[in-house]
Amino acid sequence: MRRERLVRFALAAVLAGCAGQLFFGSGVASAQAPAGEPAPAAAPAAQANGGLARQVALTPTEMVAQADSDLARMEGGRGGVAKQLATARQARDVVKTLCLNDKLNQIDVAIRSARERKTALDLAAKRGDGDLSNHEFTIMSVLRQRSDQLVAEANQCIGEEAAFGGDAAVTMTVDGVPSDDGRPDLTIVVDPPQCSSCYQ
Repeated sequence: MRRERLVRFALAAVLAGCAGQLFFGSGVASAQAPAGEPAPAAAPAAQANGGLARQVALTPTEMVAQADSDLARMEGGRGGVAKQLATARQARDVVKTLCLNDKLNQIDVAIRSARERKTALDLAAKRGDGDLSNHEFTIMSVLRQRSDQLVAEANQCIGEEAAFGGDAAVTMTVDGVPSDDGRPDLTIVVDPPQCSSCYQ
């Protein structure tokens, strides 16, 4: 019984190791490829993963140019969300304002981080440090993807009209109760007494 457990455990460990090598193997190979030679086997996988591994083939100068483009794209997305927020505030739509304000704050954080990374990328590119340039550019690419995601989420913010259905009316129907038409008049009329001495 104990021996069967050990065999199962060893088999599971071997299978996990093989699966890990298959899963992570292409990423390691593409990361270790020289900057001038892109790894052909990893290129389709890199494009499927949002293009993050594609930067291995870029020179530091090309990374700087792409980073400028990414930063401009993030700023443009932020401008669109800011316009939506201004419109929601003007319409006094509290629900949409809160949603858009939250997304805009997160986009601002991503842009601030991207600007810091862009500065570091510029310095690394001037020094000719390919590894550091690659590192900073990778982080910038992740921040740009995060900004794109936040802009998409901001476009899905709903307003008060959509969040709340408005005034609701409840109508109740009871079977077996006669309608108002067939009811007898049960109004009781009490005449006040004519004199106070009548009741002494």
